[in-house]
Amino acid sequence: MSKKILMIVGDFVEDYEVMVPFQALQAMGFDVDAVCPGKKAGEQIATAIHDFEDHQTYLEKPGHNFTLNANFDTVKSEDYAALVVPGGRAPEYLRLNEKVLELVRSFPESDRPVAAICHGPQLLATAGVLKGKKVSAYPACAPEVTMSGGEYVDIALDDAICDGKLVTAPAWPAHPKWLRTFVDVINKG
Repeated sequence: MSKKILMIVGDFVEDYEVMVPFQALQAMGFDVDAVCPGKKAGEQIATAIHDFEDHQTYLEKPGHNFTLNANFDTVKSEDYAALVVPGGRAPEYLRLNEKVLELVRSFPESDRPVAAICHGPQLLATAGVLKGKKVSAYPACAPEVTMSGGEYVDIALDDAICDGKLVTAPAWPAHPKWLRTFVDVINKG
């Protein structure tokens, strides 16, 4: 039986940061359940594509619709070996949901791997699980990482960092290293 991974997503999650890990982890033999508060399996969320076009920050374009394959209301943390938190705008509002925060906390509390990318660490910061951890994120999230007791690590956009069972990266160009490192952490147990 393959290991199950939970992915917490929401409207305007970054397109690549939900699609690529979801499919890549499945291709590697993992069962991945993508859930969103207030939505059920078969329903869709909107994604956003973030890009730079000679501006001081990214701009947001419509992405693809992403179909959820599990129900948030029936998810049980103990059924999953690991957690993935993609970035985009979704973590900004998901962190306001106490059930989401409880679910996020349950993974490090039980020593299970967590992977977060881009704005995903916003959700981890609010859940209070970054204290004493070295964390990468989209640079605009550095203050939140620091204020939550984590140590923000400024790395290249295509790099990732692992601190114990927490694997983080600044943006989707890091997918190869971020996902490889995450899978290595899962496989080590």
